[in-house]
Amino acid sequence: MITEKEKMIAGEYYLAGDPVLVKDRRKSKNLLHRLNVTEYRVTKKAREILKELIPNAGANLYIEPPFFCDYGYNINCGENVYFNVNCVVLDCAKVTIGSNVFFAPGVQLYTATHPLDAELRKTLENALPITIGDDCWIGGNSVICPGITIGNGCVIGAGSVVTKDIPDNSLAVGNPAKVIRKLNV
Repeated sequence: MITEKEKMIAGEYYLAGDPVLVKDRRKSKNLLHRLNVTEYRVTKKAREILKELIPNAGANLYIEPPFFCDYGYNINCGENVYFNVNCVVLDCAKVTIGSNVFFAPGVQLYTATHPLDAELRKTLENALPITIGDDCWIGGNSVICPGITIGNGCVIGAGSVVTKDIPDNSLAVGNPAKVIRKLNV
């Protein structure tokens, strides 16, 4: 029998109030409290907290507190990933971040989504993965919506809302974000 956690990660409808998921979110919140309050400065202890919170990260993951996520274990980072202050990663589905990726303050990555049908929405939710390629810069207060892929070498302008996939080497800006030119060609 498939668990609610397996359903969540697979992008199927699931019960967010499932005891296992509640326990996992509580563990994440406890680690985030330690990171965001107790160890607000980036210290050796803060790096240990990050390794426990985001175990699937490459070398040189750097997060400026405060930082927020649902689970942490669904975030997969390459090397040299930087999150500036006030970033949010709702990682109900897998979030894959390449190497050399920089997030400006207030960036939000949302894998979580909800049914459009009001009756289903009362009890169920689902999530769609987000993928961000290598060598990207995501501008301040940008929102990356569920199910989005951003290619390698992209820049997302500040305040953008990314609702559609962005091809490699693109500068995308606006709400909704649109590619306004190619980069690195």
